[in-house]
Amino acid sequence: MAAQKYNARDVRFAIEDFNSPGTWVEFRTAEGGSGEGGINTFTKGHAYEAADTTVFGSDGRAETQNMQEGKTMGLQGFRLKDPTTGALDPAMALAEAQAGRLGVDSLVGFRFAAPGDTTWTVWTKSTFQLGEEGGGNNDKVTWAVTVTRSGAETTAAIS
Repeated sequence: MAAQKYNARDVRFAIEDFNSPGTWVEFRTAEGGSGEGGINTFTKGHAYEAADTTVFGSDGRAETQNMQEGKTMGLQGFRLKDPTTGALDPAMALAEAQAGRLGVDSLVGFRFAAPGDTTWTVWTKSTFQLGEEGGGNNDKVTWAVTVTRSGAETTAAIS
């Protein structure tokens, strides 16, 4: 079959539970997690560090080589909170707790998969930084987090 467009709402995201390594909790989207979806937008970012390799023989044309590559994933949507217990959505609660951890403890796993993927893309070490949260008079409260990969990525089978 030829490559085709797919729905952003069907991409899945999960955070590793730092209290139980190897246990993954999915963020609620159209396809992932359970119940009403909170995440409704994501943005995958790429950053590069390049070395200037220009020499006299470059005849005035800049030359560079990529030396470092970084990746981020921004998740945005609505903050989900149980009105009876006050508990946050489990993945959001983990992300908020993880964002407050420092040093080596600030690293935890994150994974994501597009529809039809048979493997997760896994960032075995990543940091979480919370974004803006809020809303106006007639809005639902928003929520955002940026996940930054630390080191290389790998894959794992979707079960």
